[in-house]
Amino acid sequence: MPVRRRRSTALAAAVATAAALGATVLVTAGATTATAAEIPLKDYELTWGVKQTYRDYVGRFGTFTTSDGATQAAGNGAFTFVDGTGTYDTTGHTVDLAFKGGLVSKSAAHGFEITLTDVRFDSKAAAITADVKKVDTSGGAPKTTEGDDVPLATVAVTREMKDMATTLTAEAGEYLGSASYAGAAGDPLTVVQKTPPSTPPASTSPSPSQTQEPSPSASQTTTQEPGTGSPDPSPTKTTGTSPSASASASATATEAATKGEIADGTLGWGVKQTFRAYVVGSIAKGRVTVSGGATQAAGNGAFTFKDATGTYDTDAGRLTASFKGAVNFKGHETNGTYGLDLTLSNLKATLDGGSGKLSADVDSLGTRTPGVVLADLKAESGELTAEKNVITVDDVAATLTAAGAKAFGDFYPAGTALDAVDLSVALSDDAQLPDGGTAGTSGGSGGTGGSAGSAGGGTGGTGGTASTVGGTGTTTGGLTGGGSLASTGSDIPGPALGAAAGVAVAIGAGAVYAARRRRAQP
Repeated sequence: MPVRRRRSTALAAAVATAAALGATVLVTAGATTATAAEIPLKDYELTWGVKQTYRDYVGRFGTFTTSDGATQAAGNGAFTFVDGTGTYDTTGHTVDLAFKGGLVSKSAAHGFEITLTDVRFDSKAAAITADVKKVDTSGGAPKTTEGDDVPLATVAVTREMKDMATTLTAEAGEYLGSASYAGAAGDPLTVVQKTPPSTPPASTSPSPSQTQEPSPSASQTTTQEPGTGSPDPSPTKTTGTSPSASASASATATEAATKGEIADGTLGWGVKQTFRAYVVGSIAKGRVTVSGGATQAAGNGAFTFKDATGTYDTDAGRLTASFKGAVNFKGHETNGTYGLDLTLSNLKATLDGGSGKLSADVDSLGTRTPGVVLADLKAESGELTAEKNVITVDDVAATLTAAGAKAFGDFYPAGTALDAVDLSVALSDDAQLPDGGTAGTSGGSGGTGGSAGSAGGGTGGTGGTASTVGGTGTTTGGLTGGGSLASTGSDIPGPALGAAAGVAVAIGAGAVYAARRRRAQP
C-alpha cells in the first residue's frame, strides 16, 4: 500500500524561518483599513535543473522524461515548466505561481522511478514545491511513497527572479535518494513571464511592450538588467539624432571659444524606465506630468529638460548646465489624497573629466528639498568637443546615490543603474541643437506656468504647457499608443518580490514610499 504524505511541516517551518529573517508587511499608504489585493498572473515559465550532479547520475544510469509541456535543455540540461499561473500580492509584493509539466527520472538498474508534477514557486515562502511520487524497486517488491507540495528547495528570492540561488531540503534528499543533498546548493532558479510577441501596425508608433523584451520587466529593451539586475534600458532618445561627441579633425569641428557661457541646451533623461511603468500601471494607477517647458516622449517615454544655462571649458573637460522644466509622478490615490506625489525640477548636470553629478530640487508630498544629488554620472569619454558650436554627450551612465535613494523612499538601493543621460549644449545663439531647435527658442509653446491639468502636481514655471501621460486608460491621461500597460504585465514590478524572503522590493513602491515619507514628517 503506497505511503502518501500531505503538505510537509518543513514548508511551514520555511515560512516561519523566512518571517523571522525579515518578512515585512508593506502598508498601502492612505488606506488605514486596506486589505491585501491580488493581481492574477499567467504565461510564466520556471527553469530549474534541480542539481547538476543529480542529472549526471541519472543520465549515466537512467533517463529523464518530460511531459505535459515541460522540456529539458540539450546536453542533459535544466528543466523548464510552463504555463505558470497564480497571483501577485500587491501588499506583500510576493508571487505564488503553479506550473504545468511533469518530469520522470528513472533508472531500472538502480530500481527507482521519481515523478514530479504540480511544480510551484512561492516567493513569500521562498520555496519550490512539487507533488512527488517515488517508486522504489531496489528491494524487490515495489515501494511507493507520495507527497503533496513537498518542499524541494529554499530560494534566495531576487526582484528579477533570474538565476536565484537554491538550497535543497531534507525532503529533496529523501525523495532523490541521497541524504547528502539536504542543505546542499541546488541549481539556480529562473522564473520569467513569456509574453507573446506582437507587431505594431505600420502606421502607428510602437508601444513599449511591442519593442521590448518581457523579462525581467516587460517594458525594457535588451541592454544586458528584469532586467534587471538588473539591466535597465536607455530611454528612447528625445533629442533626435545627435552628432558624435568624439573629437573631430574637420575644419568645422570646433568653432567656439574653448570656455565661456552656455547659450542653450537640452537634457534627456527618463529617470528610471521601470519607475515610469510602475506609476502608470494598474497598481499605482497614477500619471506622469511634465511642466515648465519639459516634454515627454510618446509611449510613457523619457523626458527632455530645456533652456540650459551654465558654463563650459573644453580644454579642461568641464561642463556645468542647469535646465528648466519639471516632472511630477503621482499615484496611489485614496479619496483625493495621493500616496505617491514626487516632483523633480531645476535639474543640473556637471561633468569634469567624464565624471559628474546630476541633481534636482525634490518635492515629495509637499516637502521640498533643493539641490539633491540624485545620481553619479560617468561619460564614455572625459573629453568635451564642440562641433558646430554644440557640445553633445550621449549615453552618460547614471548611478543612484544614497541621497537619491532616500528621494525614492529607499526602495532603489544606492548604486542602482538609472536611465542614461543625454546632454546637448549650444555655445552660441545661432547654434543648432540636435532636436532641430535654435538656441534660445526651446522653451516649449510659450506662456507662463505649466498647466498640470486634471492630474495636478506639475510644478509651474515659464515656457510650455504641461502634458500628461498615464492614468488608467481614460480619455484624459491614457497611455499614448494603446492604454494601460496592464496587458503586458510590465506594471507587475519586475516582479517586485520578496517580502518574506527579505527582499521587500517594489519597482517604484509608491505606497510604501509614501508611508515612509509621511512618517518622517512632523
